[in-house]
Amino acid sequence: MNILVIGADTRGDNYTYGLGDAIRVVRVDFSTPKVTSLEFPRDLWVEIPHIADNLNGQDHEKLNQAFLYGQPGFQYWDDPSGGSGLLALTLNKNFGVQIDHYITVNMRTFVNIVEAVGGIEVNIPDKAAAKTTGLPVGRHHLNGAEALKLARNRSGGSFERADNQNIVLCALRKKLTSPSVVPQIPALIESFRDNIRTDFTPEQLAQLACLGTQMPAQNILLTSFPGELFTQTRVFDPVFDKRIAILDADFNVLRDFVARFQAGAWPAVISSDPTKQEEDTPVACE
Repeated sequence: MNILVIGADTRGDNYTYGLGDAIRVVRVDFSTPKVTSLEFPRDLWVEIPHIADNLNGQDHEKLNQAFLYGQPGFQYWDDPSGGSGLLALTLNKNFGVQIDHYITVNMRTFVNIVEAVGGIEVNIPDKAAAKTTGLPVGRHHLNGAEALKLARNRSGGSFERADNQNIVLCALRKKLTSPSVVPQIPALIESFRDNIRTDFTPEQLAQLACLGTQMPAQNILLTSFPGELFTQTRVFDPVFDKRIAILDADFNVLRDFVARFQAGAWPAVISSDPTKQEEDTPVACE
């Protein structure tokens, strides 16, 4: 099962607008069992279906804007899945991603979820990690707002930002599987179901959460495309009437990575340190 997980940058409780601030495809292998998450850089310049008629023929924008244009504030395509569905369609068109379900969480809801489990614990092992995270070396207890700040920190660049998100996700996973929190999971799902956007039923979400709590930590892998595949450049964007910064890449190469990811053939090598990810080496949560 492939699940599109989106972190929307909407600050309020609604999903009227907002960009796809964090974009990940999560592959759930029920036979192993194993969960692998692949991060997509939000600044990729992609073809977005259904927007040209609303943008005077312009059919390319940044990947994160696919979510925005599908939301009710714009509604450039008429489908109940909104921005989540249009982003899934965009990933399929450009990279061959096959999405079965989606889960979208805005910033306020993410903060509230972290608060509801009592915060998270992160470890910053060295000065290099401290530089990219903005936190001193050592262990830290983060509340919801602090966890969000770390997840959105991109002072080191887009790829370091993904590494910071990995730190937060691993810490949240560890907290959710702690003995004190596991019994609360059904109530947590029920309390937040009106604050997220998903095509899963509450029962399905509870089943996935149950699977997650029973899965060995080393079977939860977080990965990204090799950074060397991308080039920072600029293109003229008619919507903004100026040149904007984007990430460029050979989409045929990315499609090959996606095909192997969906087949369970990539990635294969594991690093246990979420602050020392190299190239396409995935991180296994502790």
